[in-house]
Amino acid sequence: MNTKEHWQSLYESTSPDTVSWYRPHLEKSMEFIRSTDIGPGARIVDVGGGASTLADDLLAEGYRNVAVVDIAESALAATRARLGERAEKIDWITGDITRDVLPAQSIDFWHDRAVFHFLTSPRDRAAYREQLLRCLKPGGFALIATFALDGPEKCSGLPTVRYDAASLLAELGDAFEHAEEASELHEKPSGGVQSFMYCLCKRRV
Repeated sequence: MNTKEHWQSLYESTSPDTVSWYRPHLEKSMEFIRSTDIGPGARIVDVGGGASTLADDLLAEGYRNVAVVDIAESALAATRARLGERAEKIDWITGDITRDVLPAQSIDFWHDRAVFHFLTSPRDRAAYREQLLRCLKPGGFALIATFALDGPEKCSGLPTVRYDAASLLAELGDAFEHAEEASELHEKPSGGVQSFMYCLCKRRV
């Protein structure tokens, strides 16, 4: 089973609010977004956010230029159904973020919670970095949240790579400067916790 089939099957067989990384609201993500003072018209993309509630909270706070990218159409469909008529205010994009799915220099804020840590091969991480550099405007922000160094080594049947802010920035390269970081002990819907690391970076001008 390839990556797309894996995630498509998971969301076809599992309720989005039962996956281990689900949160009713992504409070830390919203705190970081607010901290940048980007305006309501800023282009925000939620990478791998098909079943996330971030789009709900962004709409509630008046952001009006939001895109959600996910490799699994089943995840996007679940969120569109949840949002109802509000879903028309979001751009829904089915695709692999390591490939060209977004226009060049079109993004002001790139959000990724729990995608990058599934990229276990150097080739996939390089492809992700290439898309991030291609799509994010100079001066734009990238918030990437991964499992922390004491986080799980596997999730949803797949291996993960764990990071701290320094090792994540090393992966992203010199085009990015560190802005802020935070840690989070995420409570899983099924019980127990997962240790996350959030790193906010700014693309150098």
